[in-house]
Amino acid sequence: MKPGIALIITAILCGCSPTSESIGAPAVTRDAAGFPAPDRPVAGIVSPEWSSGPDRDAADESGQLIRALGIKPGMVVADIGAGSGYHTLRLSPAVGPTGIVYAEDIVEAYIADLRREVDRRKLTNIRIVIGTADDPKLPLGIMDRAVLVHMYHEIESPYALLWNLAGAMKPGGQVGVIDLDRRIESHGTPPALLQCEFEAVGYRRVSNVEMAGGTGYIAIFEAPKVRPLPADIKPCKAAR
Repeated sequence: MKPGIALIITAILCGCSPTSESIGAPAVTRDAAGFPAPDRPVAGIVSPEWSSGPDRDAADESGQLIRALGIKPGMVVADIGAGSGYHTLRLSPAVGPTGIVYAEDIVEAYIADLRREVDRRKLTNIRIVIGTADDPKLPLGIMDRAVLVHMYHEIESPYALLWNLAGAMKPGGQVGVIDLDRRIESHGTPPALLQCEFEAVGYRRVSNVEMAGGTGYIAIFEAPKVRPLPADIKPCKAAR
């Protein structure tokens, strides 16, 4: 079978499309480290919180997330794009005094309220981290779990961020993503696109299920044991 045909068949099976780089046309844009830019839109960051607390409480969004990822006392968990800390403050009792929650965001103003709340409650198992669009700036190799909730579509450099996040994960560590099944422009991420981008960085999909309460789907991926070279990562886009 010709290589070009094989790539097209693979793309159809995963629900995504190869980029021009994949089929031998001009190379896609890459940053200084060699990571490709996403071949899709990036939604703007509009708020430190996706929805109101009561809505999410009624759906038991945090409870569903914690159970799906098997988060237990003593674990080290990263809340990527923590914002005002809705999930961070609920992950804190789940990991208990022997665990740690790293609350990461790239907007200092968004996470300022969380800093104050952590101090007010005297929560000693939460660490605040200011990351960048391409790197969450987490300690290497210590995360049991990481969560990205209703924010994946806002990531400017998904391949670089996922690559750097993989370096922070323990062997067998899992990443959970909650998002809505709709176009990036409408502040969601089609599941096929999400899977394609994670797999491009070496992650393995574990599961993808609709959450109860209408808050979206949750997809779980296992972090790669060996990360690909940035120059070997090929970007993908959702099927039109």
